[in-house]
Amino acid sequence: MELNEAAASLLEAAADPGKAPAMAAYLKTDMAFYGVSAPARRQISRTLAGAHAPATNEEYRMQVAGLWERPHREERYLAVDWARRHRRFVSMDNIDLYERMVVEGAWWDLVDDVAANIIGEVVRDDMEAMGPILERWLTGDDLWLRRTVILCQLKSKERTDTRLLFDACVRTAHETEFFIRKAIGWALRQHSKTDPDAVRDFVERHRSDLSGLSLREATKYL
Repeated sequence: MELNEAAASLLEAAADPGKAPAMAAYLKTDMAFYGVSAPARRQISRTLAGAHAPATNEEYRMQVAGLWERPHREERYLAVDWARRHRRFVSMDNIDLYERMVVEGAWWDLVDDVAANIIGEVVRDDMEAMGPILERWLTGDDLWLRRTVILCQLKSKERTDTRLLFDACVRTAHETEFFIRKAIGWALRQHSKTDPDAVRDFVERHRSDLSGLSLREATKYL
């Protein structure tokens, strides 16, 4: 049985259709749900990994894209988990695939996971190559790609490129979109756990540029 078919079979077996409408309503989406809880979905992903782990990058790409193109939200969650689970294939070679997932995902439940846990790995591994791509995203029209640039270093801790982080925050600070303002605050708050002095200095220098929401989030631990 191929990965897509195996995933659908396991999701159907774990489904609770009664939960599906509430899940869709919470995420404000018309996309179909099986009604599978996050813990059950993670177990399904582990089960699938034991029998369908990709042997090549080409197979990895086909598997991630195949799950992503399925009609249910949980299958997209599995696609994201599959992409990050097989760490040896997370690289610049697949940045076009991850960009597609951000653009087509276009909502926080999908985008934030891709940004922090997949694209963030590529940024840490190859910042020089990612620089022009992040610049294109940051100056482009797609809200979710701009959010991705802001959030991609959430897991970087001491390896955070503060120039990239602070530059992204400054250059998007004028935006009124909630998901950008929230991302700025979240990214700064997260980095304040590692380098509170740098974040404090940044906030003081740019207090007049940042929205109230961004400021509240950024200074939560300061």
